[in-house]
Amino acid sequence: MAEAMVDLSAPRRHSGPLCTPRARRRYWLILTLLIVLAAVFGFGLLAWNNPMPVGSDGFWRIAERRMNALIAMAIVAWCQGIATVSFQTVVNNRIITPSIMGFESLYRAVQTSAVYFLGVAGLVSLRGVTQFSIQVVIMVLLALGLYGWLLSGRYANLQVMLLVGIVIGGGLGSVSTFMQRLLTPSEFDVLSARLFGNVSNADASYYPVAIPLCVVAGILLWLKSTRLNVLALGKETATNLGLNHRRELMQVLFLVSILMAVSTALVGPMTFLGFLVATLTYQLADTYDHRRIFPMVILVAFVVLSGAYFVMRNIFSAQGVVSIIIELVGGTLFLIVILRKGRL
Repeated sequence: MAEAMVDLSAPRRHSGPLCTPRARRRYWLILTLLIVLAAVFGFGLLAWNNPMPVGSDGFWRIAERRMNALIAMAIVAWCQGIATVSFQTVVNNRIITPSIMGFESLYRAVQTSAVYFLGVAGLVSLRGVTQFSIQVVIMVLLALGLYGWLLSGRYANLQVMLLVGIVIGGGLGSVSTFMQRLLTPSEFDVLSARLFGNVSNADASYYPVAIPLCVVAGILLWLKSTRLNVLALGKETATNLGLNHRRELMQVLFLVSILMAVSTALVGPMTFLGFLVATLTYQLADTYDHRRIFPMVILVAFVVLSGAYFVMRNIFSAQGVVSIIIELVGGTLFLIVILRKGRL
């Protein structure tokens, strides 16, 4: 009888993404801290060095001008965070990112071609809601064509798709480099400012198109959280559990391509941002559940972006190099992870 008695003093456990009270407390504590940091950096970008008294009409007029950059950061954080986590889940690899599919190379090719064929006026002609929408559509169609071709038929293979994406990205990069060498110094100088990811590249007129696309794609991926949890177990396991692996894979990659196309067309390439914030989120969240990973990765991405811009703008007066710093830190972290794992 004594052996059958339950020890009520022992800590209760249950199955799930956060099995212990300590794990749940840790998750919500980190999430709350990220929300506070996001609010502090966001308000700091609006109020720091604002010459008008807080709350006055002049203060809000100046803050409104700065709000465009803050909205761009939120869009990029939403897109890069959700897209990277979803992509790494379906390919079962936490090192590669959606950038491997050549979105950044296509963006550079489009921008370089505009200057090469039309001169500096070509960059001006690329600005506008219609041109922004065309760039997004081209990127998504390229991704869909690649997915449909390489994930169908007898020899459908995800690894082959990734390798072809690398080759296409490298080819577009080579073409862009060739055209850049033929530009005049003044044209190349103007083009270089557009080839680095920067929130100042974003135009407020793009938001009515970019925000709905991001929200819809992000919500659809969040609704697929439980299926992403299953896809993370691998193709064979997911199929045995009743999922149509190819259909789910195509749907996730389509939504990821929308998020990446919007982010790249809006602010330019940020190759290692997604990898950086996804790696940090996996360490902080310490769970497999995408319903909990998605909110945290968005907050981590926004804190990284807004914090970097706040520090570089208000302390070092060098906000133009933020993307370079992020790429440097992200690239260094990528090398560290590669060296620790010893494989891709």
